[in-house]
Amino acid sequence: MRPGSLSGQLLMMQLALVIGIVVLTAAGSYALVSSQIDEQYTQRALAVAHSVAATPDIVEAMADPDPPKVIQPIAEAIRRSVGASFVVVANKEGIRYSHPNPDNIGKRVSTDPSAALAGEEFVGWEDGTLGRSLRAKVPLKDGRGNVVGIVSVGFLEQELSARLGQALPTVTLSVLLAAFVGLGGSLWLTRRFDRQTFGLGAREIAGLLEQRDAMLHGIREGVLALDTDHRVTLVNDEARRLLGLPAPIDGRRLDELVPAGRVREVLDGTASGADQVVIAGERVLVANRMPVVIRGNEVGAVVTLRDRTELESVLKELDTVRGLAQALRAQAHEFSNKLHVVGGLIELGRLDEAIRFITETSLVHQELVDLVQQRIADPALAALLLAKAALANERGVELRLASDARLPSQVSDARDLITVVGNLVDNAIDAVSGRTDAWVEVSVHGEAEGVTVRVRDSGPGVDERAVDEIFREGFTTKSGGTHFGLGLALVRQIAQRRGGWVRVANEGGAVFTALIPSAA
Repeated sequence: MRPGSLSGQLLMMQLALVIGIVVLTAAGSYALVSSQIDEQYTQRALAVAHSVAATPDIVEAMADPDPPKVIQPIAEAIRRSVGASFVVVANKEGIRYSHPNPDNIGKRVSTDPSAALAGEEFVGWEDGTLGRSLRAKVPLKDGRGNVVGIVSVGFLEQELSARLGQALPTVTLSVLLAAFVGLGGSLWLTRRFDRQTFGLGAREIAGLLEQRDAMLHGIREGVLALDTDHRVTLVNDEARRLLGLPAPIDGRRLDELVPAGRVREVLDGTASGADQVVIAGERVLVANRMPVVIRGNEVGAVVTLRDRTELESVLKELDTVRGLAQALRAQAHEFSNKLHVVGGLIELGRLDEAIRFITETSLVHQELVDLVQQRIADPALAALLLAKAALANERGVELRLASDARLPSQVSDARDLITVVGNLVDNAIDAVSGRTDAWVEVSVHGEAEGVTVRVRDSGPGVDERAVDEIFREGFTTKSGGTHFGLGLALVRQIAQRRGGWVRVANEGGAVFTALIPSAA
């Protein structure tokens, strides 16, 4: 691992922490063992002192003419048996009757005996003739309960230090073992962390996060990341805009954010495939969903969204232009053929027949033009119907204007109406193309509450099993192409957005009826 990496910094902090804990633990253990030894020897000295004070021979010897003669042997025997540093018996004046050093017998004790002579116990560290010691002093009482002297039992500091020294190897071994486990665990954890962070430092990781955030919010495509439970883990601004998502989104489930339908099916992977075309609100989107696999395990998925609203509009316009171009070529070809017929009749001298042929031909086309001009006041919609009539004629389909078609004035939003009529007529022409006696009938009826559009055809009709699915985006009965399955979905979206509806029925052929209310 690199010294400046995040794992290296973590290791140094862990080492400092482990060393600090080991030092504190060692100090605490030393203090605890020392305290336990002091307490042990305190209780031991106190017990021995009470035992000596309760010895009948010592109590009786206090009244003898020569107390040391009796008390010294007994005290020394007890001292050696319990391992004490000294067992001193003194009278009320503090004159010693026993001592490990016989030269000190008959001399006054070197420490204050007042607490024991007052009938109380004393335990603590004091400096005496033998050195500093932990001692216990108790009163020595006769048979009537009168204090006649004191008993002092002690253990020298050197002895307690030696006892502490015997316990230190065990304490040291425990501390070293804890330090080894702590350091080993820190090293293992750091190496594991180093592998997960790829040896990067804190600034490098922060820089990568900043770059990722900048890229996500800077690209023009929408990006949405999901985990295996379909919870949103990441989303950029463009995805929020395209899907109309609310602000607090991270960690929320997809079904809480996106309503049931084609969009959610593509996002959660129910509808699979590349370049899935969906309608989100008023936008046409192209979605691609790719699983995210890390070390062989799928951890979620990333969905990219591209806005094709303007492109779809351009494609529709291009299709219209292509249709018009094809219709013009067909008309030019048809006009050339008719011109050849007229020229041949003139060359044959059949002028009357030539005039009759010209009249009949012009009247057929002019009748539809006049009918559209009379009944459809909106110029854009009238132009659309004439263009569709030319396209239908090229494909061998007769486009009719229904007898009840009336649009007396310009509509408030002709774009929506043109989209509805154009898609319904295109689908009807596709349905009857190649059939004998193929026709499509269009009715556009304007009223105060809105415009009713009805398109009938002589085709096979709509399969009853597909009635509920036919308006869903992505559903199509056509084969080939790259943007099928959107026309009827757009029609339903426009109608519902304006507060209207669209329906389909079978009456010989398919009949599509849509109500487009007037825009507010």
